[in-house]
Amino acid sequence: MTRKYVFLLLTGFSVSMILGAWAFEFIGGLPPCKLCYYQRYPHWVAAGAGALALVSGVTLLAYVAALGVVTSGALALFHSGVERGWWEGPSTCTSGDITGMSADDLFNQIMNAPLVRCDEIPWQMLGLSMANYNALLSLGAALLWVYAIKRLA
Repeated sequence: MTRKYVFLLLTGFSVSMILGAWAFEFIGGLPPCKLCYYQRYPHWVAAGAGALALVSGVTLLAYVAALGVVTSGALALFHSGVERGWWEGPSTCTSGDITGMSADDLFNQIMNAPLVRCDEIPWQMLGLSMANYNALLSLGAALLWVYAIKRLA
């Protein structure tokens, strides 16, 4: 297996992650939350850098692609913890403490709340959410990027 072939597969991986997210959004009717969007951006970087590394053979671009998928995986790990209630997510994305709020403040918080919350799991398979799958797959892809860079010629 050549380095170029693995670069092609891993670039395709990031493209497929973006296409999969769009499929869930536009075909499946599951709009993304803010953290879901944040997980997509590094895959765009990885896809672009991977494509450029594939064409040019510049190793630095492959490292950028690896950094992109590891960033998406790290964001997905954070999102997984928010979904599971292990820690709190961004205040613009999850519910907050309403103790001591006036009725007007509570009403304003409700009216300004995002439509999709980061601390709810809209879809899961085998007990794992989309963020869980992104974390596992992206971190695995990052390892494959590094392997391809270091070990394959």
